[in-house]
Amino acid sequence: MIYRNRGSSLLIVEHLTCAVLQDISLTLKDAEPVCLSGASGSGKTRLLRAIADLDLNTGKVMLDNVVRESIDPQSWRRKVAYLPAESRWWAQTVGEHFRDPASVPFGRLGFDDQVKDWKVERLSSGERQRLAVLRLLENQPRVLLLDEPTANLDAQSTQRVETLIGEYISQAKAACLWVTHAADQIRRIARQRLLLENSHLKPAAVAE
Repeated sequence: MIYRNRGSSLLIVEHLTCAVLQDISLTLKDAEPVCLSGASGSGKTRLLRAIADLDLNTGKVMLDNVVRESIDPQSWRRKVAYLPAESRWWAQTVGEHFRDPASVPFGRLGFDDQVKDWKVERLSSGERQRLAVLRLLENQPRVLLLDEPTANLDAQSTQRVETLIGEYISQAKAACLWVTHAADQIRRIARQRLLLENSHLKPAAVAE
């Protein structure tokens, strides 16, 4: 369960435009997760990548009232962290992908500490996704941009991920834009819901 508080504006996006999106504006508040929905191909992933400055885009993006251009790209992507639907892995073992594996709470997502010694090639898609969540949180981002982080997970693993992310958002006073199509998940985690349709954002009901 995500703890909901009245937040203050943390990330502000004004008139963002990229390949398939036109004039997108939104505000993310701290400790108030927002769910993003939309048809396949509507541009949800493009929006997350544009905010993270991974794809070419125009417009104004601010974190804590500091414009994106004032922050070096590497630091921006640590602070405004994008979790793709399919995570990237570049080393042989799990532990090599973490700065300090001994401090990572692997148990929170159903792993024992030996997971750091596992070969990446043995991981299932669901295991990769859970570990990618832990890898993202290790950087202590200010904003989480999550592209269907529980799509490949069973109910128990989904609950663990929702709880861990919810606690992080609440305790770190982080903002979160979470892409999901699951109505029950939206009801559990969202304070607000946005619908991406015809290259534009519009508010939508959390419970339908």
